[in-house]
Amino acid sequence: MSTPQQLSEFLVQVERRAYKQAQYAVRDEHVALDIVQDAMMKLAERYGDHPAEEFPMLFQRILQNTIRDYYRRQKVRSFWTTLMSSLNPQSDGEDFDPLDTLQDEDNASQPALPDAALAQSQLIAVIEEAMGKLPARQREAFLLRYWEEMDTAETAAVMGCSEGSVKTHCSRATHALSAILKERGIDLS
Repeated sequence: MSTPQQLSEFLVQVERRAYKQAQYAVRDEHVALDIVQDAMMKLAERYGDHPAEEFPMLFQRILQNTIRDYYRRQKVRSFWTTLMSSLNPQSDGEDFDPLDTLQDEDNASQPALPDAALAQSQLIAVIEEAMGKLPARQREAFLLRYWEEMDTAETAAVMGCSEGSVKTHCSRATHALSAILKERGIDLS
């Protein structure tokens, strides 16, 4: 069984990456923060007494389910808003600016030279924009496998699908990202 200190240390360790992951999924800073906070609260309330080794898998599963719940609620709200309103449907994607997600002043990995920092931030913006073009399941599999460094079995458990599906989603995401980046003249090899 874990201690409150172990739970606290785990949450501090994953909060930043979980926030970025939620932000990729919902493209709204405030909603992403709410999702991460909800996921952390659910982990602490329901699974805080579990062994600390189980926290990463449990948290990723909770985070992904919280993101899905957000989209389900949005779908229902959108449906009723459309039925009850004569206004044009809102398009959430138009206000999204990937450059807004790059303001990360305390990132110690930023290069010291301004031209190198600019080049890195432009590359990150292109990659984040490309990530936003992926279908949700491909993006989820890609982030879990390569950002969270989970193996295929763990990713399959979090996503609720087979290992073969995870491999397929990751392969398609990798090929799609590669094609998008090559279109932009970026070769990461």
